[in-house]
Amino acid sequence: MSEKKLKISAKKYNGDTAVISARIPNDLIKKIDEICEKTGRNRNEVMQLCLEFAVENIEIER
Repeated sequence: MSEKKLKISAKKYNGDTAVISARIPNDLIKKIDEICEKTGRNRNEVMQLCLEFAVENIEIER
């Protein structure tokens, strides 16, 4: 699989949203917070971008 990078661009409105809850390891939260500091985005925005990227690029092995 080729190496892909997540590029964070200008914020866009995506319509309706819903609130979810997830347990995330502390070390991953620290990495997310570092991205927030570097990009000026909040945690919610960064996590949403990461999830969108993952869903669009996932390869399911059978």
